[in-house]
Amino acid sequence: MSSEAQIPHLFRTEYRKIVSVLCRHFGFREIEVAEDIASDTFLVAMQAWGIEGPPPNPAGWLYSTAKNKAKNYLHRHSIYEEKVLPEVRTGWDGDTELEIDLTPGNIYDSQLQMMFAVCHPSISGESQVGLALRVLCGFGIQEIADAFLTTKEVVNKRLTRAKERLRGVDIQIEMPPADQIDVRLEPVLTTIYLLFNEGYYSISQDRALRKDVCLEAMRLCTMLVENAATNKPQVNALLAMMCFHASRFDARIDASGDLVLYGEQDTSLWNEDLIMNGAVFLKAAASGSILSRYHLEAGIAYWHTQKEDIPDKWSNIVYFYDQLLKLNYTPVAALNRLFALSKLKGKLAVIQEAEALAIENNPFYFALLGELYTGVDQHKALANLDNALQLARTTAEQQAIGKQISALQKG
Repeated sequence: MSSEAQIPHLFRTEYRKIVSVLCRHFGFREIEVAEDIASDTFLVAMQAWGIEGPPPNPAGWLYSTAKNKAKNYLHRHSIYEEKVLPEVRTGWDGDTELEIDLTPGNIYDSQLQMMFAVCHPSISGESQVGLALRVLCGFGIQEIADAFLTTKEVVNKRLTRAKERLRGVDIQIEMPPADQIDVRLEPVLTTIYLLFNEGYYSISQDRALRKDVCLEAMRLCTMLVENAATNKPQVNALLAMMCFHASRFDARIDASGDLVLYGEQDTSLWNEDLIMNGAVFLKAAASGSILSRYHLEAGIAYWHTQKEDIPDKWSNIVYFYDQLLKLNYTPVAALNRLFALSKLKGKLAVIQEAEALAIENNPFYFALLGELYTGVDQHKALANLDNALQLARTTAEQQAIGKQISALQKG
């Protein structure tokens, strides 16, 4: 692989590791220093590898360069010694080799601890997701701006304010005490959930699905499952839900990159291995007495991986939606429940309930009404689909709705 191809991939996988380790070493107050050192490391790699070609061990080269840059930084900024945590200064006389542990075990621990640092409840959920994308997933500022449909300037200001806030509460990069794990775990799971949704229901980069974002969310959740302190039922439930959704990635987008509606998906493209993995995590989630939204959404996602001829498929989906709406009502869940209910009881039985929701400025609401009226009242179906088309946020949504309109007009 050429250096041009290697460096973007390595940035995605190694940047977060270097930042996490350096931040754990220096303290969160110096996160910008950690980010600068990591960024400079990749800049040097781009320059050196462009001339000499990639080294035999690219990741090892990056780690060694990052260590040297960290040591040089401390030499150039002696005043930093007065600010840095005492345990960092202890034993370092400025001449001996700076001990920054970039072994796999410390990299893993540092990333896990950084997860709890950037998902601290003292900052907004939007800021948590932004920091997670930047620090834990190695996303560039432009990518984050695309995800939030805003500008790089806005993202930079938002992340800067979030970091200042975390410094203000003197956030420590460490695992929370055992008696605080459950409380601190909730914003972490929320961030991972939102991160996965951003990829799965992508409105950024004008794409219907961003697998890279979804896989990053699954990677972070897997780290929590693999750690004894965070291997909780709700964590397994969230990972199960993501596995079930990810199993339908290949069927959800056609060869042209267009969105394929659920009822039109080629079920032979569903990934059976991911479905089985999801079932394993869902079974693990059944332990204990906690029933979270992730349990219910995992149940819904599981039944969506079952073929149409499976008995009670839609009745089970409706049941889980009923429980989810009691626990955590959202308009999206309400709309999805009505779609499932129409599969169970027929369109006529659901139309009145759907119209009673009267959700304005929501393309999915009008798309649902268009689907419900199809075959019942073609004029109303077209009118609602036209409203959905006008409100659609991405090209992918517009194309999917446009296909429905074309099919109705031809029919």
